[in-house]
Amino acid sequence: MKTIPMLDLRLEYEYMKEDIDNAIKKCLNHQRWILGPEVKELEDKMALYLGTKHCIGACSGTEALVMALRALAIKRKKQEFFDHNDKIITTSFTFTATGDTILRAGATPVFVDIDPETFNIDIHQIEECIAKTKNVVGIVPVHLYGQACNMDEIMKLAGEHELFILEDVAQAYGGMWKEQKLGSIGTAGAFSFFPAKNLGGFGDGGMVATDDDEIMEMVRMLLRHGGKDKYNVDHVGYNGRLDTLQAAIVSAKMKYIDEFNEKRRNIAEIYTKELSDVDGLVLPVKNVNMPDEHVFHQYTISVLRGKRNELQKYLKEKGISTMVYYPYPLHKMKVFGSGRSKSFGSLMHSESATEHVLSLPVEPLQSMADTEKIIDIIRKFFTK
Repeated sequence: MKTIPMLDLRLEYEYMKEDIDNAIKKCLNHQRWILGPEVKELEDKMALYLGTKHCIGACSGTEALVMALRALAIKRKKQEFFDHNDKIITTSFTFTATGDTILRAGATPVFVDIDPETFNIDIHQIEECIAKTKNVVGIVPVHLYGQACNMDEIMKLAGEHELFILEDVAQAYGGMWKEQKLGSIGTAGAFSFFPAKNLGGFGDGGMVATDDDEIMEMVRMLLRHGGKDKYNVDHVGYNGRLDTLQAAIVSAKMKYIDEFNEKRRNIAEIYTKELSDVDGLVLPVKNVNMPDEHVFHQYTISVLRGKRNELQKYLKEKGISTMVYYPYPLHKMKVFGSGRSKSFGSLMHSESATEHVLSLPVEPLQSMADTEKIIDIIRKFFTK
């Protein structure tokens, strides 16, 4: 039986093979594996693409978040880390890294609920949390599944309360809010090049984007053990450099990012058209006024009446891969207990989402036949 994967990286490699092989061969020829020329090349290409003044390569999306937060602490508080009393608002419905990087930067994450339609952080909850919580210093919005948060409202709140905004763009490379690329709107943006991302490498990698010269300089120091001179450092730093080889591969793949994001949107449009009348499903909401904002890192449906796990099992039996992103909200995880984090409100929508969401295959090179097969099997499940 033929299986349909969530993502077919081998198929994508074959599609880009010549560009990727040439990029790797260039590295083999010059042998400059640490901060080789490809790192700066990628940084410059990304800065131009995003419309930011600076991009700084990092060893992963997680470390990009950590180093951006550390740089913000050093700039704003003139100290190595935030204090436990410093509160940073974020969503509970996201990958663990979003919350644990706040802990690693010394601050306390404050989890607020999501908008149940978009799964992104609820603007009204942010506003209420700011009004009722002391010592809020910043917000980390996550552009979940490739869809932009409402950056107009988030930036407005940040301006009114003198907060920083660190965009978590791990799932939304190439996405937009109105006419601005995600990651270029807040104080800084953090990206991941994990292989499964819309723009992924052949291993871990990440990037920090910012217009702030001081944040740029600080991140560059932190990723090289904390100093301009690694033998005489100024700060508690990291071995956080982006590998030359990963930079070369990601740089080669950038040529295809807009094409592949458009292919994802096309697949999503077919899913939405063909599944819109299925009773028992709630489909992703797309902002019709900004058709290019969503890059569909995941096409995530909500399965009602407690049938999510049953549907997932049924699809697996038919050879179709699916994933649950995410089965646990952050505020329910042990790592965020014992006073390490705060929860604002009931977080009922975050908890509900963990019980209903299911992500379908949205491989950019997925054939129409495979897409139609997925749709047909889902429809059969709900009519059997």
